[in-house]
Amino acid sequence: MRLFLILLTLLAALPALAQTREGPLRIEINRGVIEPLPFAISPFVAENAGAAQWADQITRVVAADLAGTGLFREIGGDAFISQVSDFNAPIRYADWRAINAEALITGAVRLDGNRVTVKFRLYDVFADAPLGDGLQFAGDTTGWRRMAHKVADQVYARITGEGGYFDSRVVFVSETGPKDNRLKRLAIMDYDGANTQFLTDASAIVLAPRISPTGDRVLYTSYETGFPQIFELNVGASTRRPLGVQGDTMTFAPRYGPDGRTVIYSLTEGGNTDIYRLDTATGARSRLTSAPSIETAPSFSPDGAQIVFESDRSGTQQLYIMPATGGEPRRISFGQGRYGTPVWSPRGDLIAFTKQNQGRFHIGVMRTDGSDERLLTASFLDEGPTWSPNGRVIMFTRETAGEGGQPALFSVDISGRNLRRVPVAGAASDPAWSPLLP
Repeated sequence: MRLFLILLTLLAALPALAQTREGPLRIEINRGVIEPLPFAISPFVAENAGAAQWADQITRVVAADLAGTGLFREIGGDAFISQVSDFNAPIRYADWRAINAEALITGAVRLDGNRVTVKFRLYDVFADAPLGDGLQFAGDTTGWRRMAHKVADQVYARITGEGGYFDSRVVFVSETGPKDNRLKRLAIMDYDGANTQFLTDASAIVLAPRISPTGDRVLYTSYETGFPQIFELNVGASTRRPLGVQGDTMTFAPRYGPDGRTVIYSLTEGGNTDIYRLDTATGARSRLTSAPSIETAPSFSPDGAQIVFESDRSGTQQLYIMPATGGEPRRISFGQGRYGTPVWSPRGDLIAFTKQNQGRFHIGVMRTDGSDERLLTASFLDEGPTWSPNGRVIMFTRETAGEGGQPALFSVDISGRNLRRVPVAGAASDPAWSPLLP
């Protein structure tokens, strides 16, 4: 379709994979600088009384989602020549070409009691044709933002060929108080910082939340007993239970496997820290490493067959990969500096990490064999990457220097472009991105 060809032309400076086949063109964007694709979004039509408020809000969220990727540029409404006042009316493509819009989004919203129905269409302006079929989503008014995110996901997917990531949530650590008496509690929000809700109180320090593949449970480390222990929290019911606790051992850095049942984590016992695997249904536990070194921050590959982790067995903090059932690890990081907090991409092709070198911290990515290392950020303190559901964006913690420096959440595209602060009220750290919501 012409719109896809236009986007491909804009990305010509990038290493891109594009092939002709039955079905839509797929484009993989890895790095480089591009000119964002200009799009217009006509204010969604309110189809009955009371729907205008929701139509306006949904329009703005869809536009913000797309523009926030850095791949799209919204054309403001003051440039519009014609308006779409009837969702089913023919599109005057010449009017949209005249303002250089290459994609046009139209929509309509209906309110029936407490139920909102949203429908939309995406048009290829230069081809004078819709880009795919129109879709609709429905739910009660409390879920209007989710419906907007779903619309944006569909538009994003149709134009880029990738899955979207807007209809997702992020668990993080909300921080309050001075640095010498910092209070920390778990919170969850929409990917864009909206709808924040607290999951725990501030009675104990909590660290490193990790969300399950189904998005309904969270692993985290708590210091409520005086030393670190892993807990699992049911998000909907707000119930929790300890995991992997044995005697006075310290357990931390947990992460779910792709099946949502297996958990890998670090356990310190007798002065040694190793990686363990736990079946949360049966309680069966197995030890995966046994070197006289510190092994921590494990992360499964998407297929569950391998684990990447950090270890100082070579004398410095480096990254290693081993089979998910244990075995001889293979070192993959060989650059200058120290590497930690590795996280496997949902696509399976990259590993994100934190790197410390020459007094600076970086968020970077490398291929699973250690090749093609790229540093995406640099600052006083960047750490703890987490992947968006489509493997396109990385969210992480950034802290500025000085006594007044507060941790905040940032995101960056895997090309190193579009560095953005996530609008969260107050200090925040340790983000964990959920999969797309069901």
